[in-house]
Amino acid sequence: MSGASTLSSAQWFLRLSIAGGFLSSVADRLGIWGAPGTPNVAWGAWAPFVEYAAKLNWFASAPIVSFLAWAATFGETVLAIGLMVGWQIRWFALGSGLLLLCFALTMTLTLGIKAPLNYSVFAACAGAFFLAASTYWQAERHWPPNN
Repeated sequence: MSGASTLSSAQWFLRLSIAGGFLSSVADRLGIWGAPGTPNVAWGAWAPFVEYAAKLNWFASAPIVSFLAWAATFGETVLAIGLMVGWQIRWFALGSGLLLLCFALTMTLTLGIKAPLNYSVFAACAGAFFLAASTYWQAERHWPPNN
């Protein structure tokens, strides 16, 4: 496997992994994975997700928390679709990294460092930023070079 195909394969896997994580979270809060209390289901419905968003955003009023919950859900859905389609990967990856960084920092400030580490939010964030940087580097350097 050449360096170009290895990098392209890794980028493809990273795109699908980040998109899958976003869509799985959206599916959970919409009850697709099961009802609240079902094993391996974090929220199971919209209301428990909004309660969790309120916990993380303790400083925000109820209308703002509701907006943030919808914005996160919309953002995750749009970014996931963009990553899966593969259009403007650099920008969708950068947006994913920034959204995940917001999640990681909010979780850290509210719940402590262990929560975002347990859920690999920093790792996903770093992966998204790497995806953005590597696609930029490929485009700017016209990598791999022609022999």
